[in-house]
Amino acid sequence: MKTYTPKKNDIEAGWWVVDAADKPLGRLASEVARVIRGKHKPIYTPHLDTGDFVVVLNASQVKLTGNKADQKTYFRHSGYMGGEQHIPFRRMLDRHPERVIELAVRGMLPKNALGRQLRRKLRVYPGSEHPHQGQQPRTLEI
Repeated sequence: MKTYTPKKNDIEAGWWVVDAADKPLGRLASEVARVIRGKHKPIYTPHLDTGDFVVVLNASQVKLTGNKADQKTYFRHSGYMGGEQHIPFRRMLDRHPERVIELAVRGMLPKNALGRQLRRKLRVYPGSEHPHQGQQPRTLEI
């Protein structure tokens, strides 16, 4: 018996829309990462990009449980001595709400060339409008 490996012609990428309003960030990110990776499909192969595109709407309304909204910080470093920055979750959500979800999903994808390729399949918008109606996206319930 031979192991089935999908060819490029066998892989079809669909489009999904997710509403992030009042959803916990971690649960949302893990479900989005699962769809981007393609684990919801029977042809899933770990070393191939078999996933779908995901459009996340209302990123500015995502929630954290417990005290995490007050305690969570994002770390950046400029590369210079003393150039580290700790950005609180609330400030990041106010200024760059799409980055909050992008970073959460990025942490759940592989840390290699395949992960960088998969990251391009995520589109995040702070409001409820998106320019991807032509792809006829389906709604993903979380």
